[in-house]
Amino acid sequence: MATFQIEGGIPLKGEIQPQGAKNEALQILCAVLLTKEEVRIDNIPDIVDVNKLIDILSNLGVKIRKNGKGSYSFISDDLQLDYLESELFKKEGSSLRGSIMIVGPLLARFGKGYIPRPGGDKIGRRRLDTHFEGFIKLGAKFRYNKEERFYGVEAPNGLTGTYMLLEEASVTGTANIVMAAVMAKGKTTIYNAACEPYIQQLCSMLVAMGARIKGIGSNLLEIDGVEELHGCTHSILPDMIEIGSWIGLAAMTKSEITIKNVSWKHLGLIPSTFAKLGIQIEKRGDDMFIPAHRDGYEVQSFIDGSIMNISDAPWPGFTPDLLSIMLVVATQARGSVLIHQKMFESRLFFVDKLIDMGAKIILCDPHRATIIGHDFKSQLKATVMSSPDIRAGISLLIAALSAKGTSTIHNIEQIDRGYENIDGRLKALGAKIARI
Repeated sequence: MATFQIEGGIPLKGEIQPQGAKNEALQILCAVLLTKEEVRIDNIPDIVDVNKLIDILSNLGVKIRKNGKGSYSFISDDLQLDYLESELFKKEGSSLRGSIMIVGPLLARFGKGYIPRPGGDKIGRRRLDTHFEGFIKLGAKFRYNKEERFYGVEAPNGLTGTYMLLEEASVTGTANIVMAAVMAKGKTTIYNAACEPYIQQLCSMLVAMGARIKGIGSNLLEIDGVEELHGCTHSILPDMIEIGSWIGLAAMTKSEITIKNVSWKHLGLIPSTFAKLGIQIEKRGDDMFIPAHRDGYEVQSFIDGSIMNISDAPWPGFTPDLLSIMLVVATQARGSVLIHQKMFESRLFFVDKLIDMGAKIILCDPHRATIIGHDFKSQLKATVMSSPDIRAGISLLIAALSAKGTSTIHNIEQIDRGYENIDGRLKALGAKIARI
């Protein structure tokens, strides 16, 4: 198990190029299974979760060629479907939640798809019902081996388009159902579909491959099935979660940082939500400049003077993946804020580590925490901690970079799952961080 040692309290400075979006990459990589023709994908992040999925595709028989940094070509013309029921796949698939999204493409193209119960972050119960209820409505038969915790869907006679109202606007569920429906017979209508930029990107890629999809960017998708799809070239967006992480890091460490090529139009409420904490953000073309907040930053209040409440919601609401960042940044704000994590019940449990560092946080329940900011009058103290998941891990890293003294973070493999070469990129900005 690897460890970071961080000497905190050092202002950083420089430019950073955000990596490709992790959540988009996991969807896009699964979509290559829909065609036997070559698909080229650029701006793929070099992170653990994405590399695991590439390994799964390779073991499934996908021919993979690396064109250069972040660029790969995939040809899925001779797949080994027996791999799906192998012990190797049960091991590899269960370690990556994103592996669930290979089921939709395989079901569409081959009439069957299997997956072990996938893993991922321990941030509470994350149901798979949306995925499989969608497949069943398209005509697939579902089976679940409880002993082996193994899911399967089969449609030997193909899928048939239908109308469905999703119980929840699940991003991965929507992606999986869309990839299954693009080759179904007839028309599929998906209402309450997720409409995150990642889903928009996936749909645009599928259209480039020959799919017929209307309503991209809305929560009502209409899909007319086609018999086959073709190859294409696709480039992944910059990771908006990483961009938000760099914003929080800059404010918390009083650093002057320019984030390059952020694709402003895909950031949604992220800039304005950070502004609620008093963080200044400047738009310079497609770059984002965060000035050094040497005088700190002050939390806004609502019009009636009540305490600021920041909560998550499905897109175009504020993404839940950044609430951990908002929470840690609020610990040094001027004022108080209530963080309300509505979508996952265990994502706030890392606050005990921040409290150990001297943060003033009241954990109200598994979903809500009240933070009373220090206004930098009292610096966080260095400590020893462990990363419980990707987003909590990067939040603890930001806290350590702002703290007085040398902190140790164990289990940094969790951070590596979502952030490419994070220690090397921090060093380039002047951080004192060592990987042990």
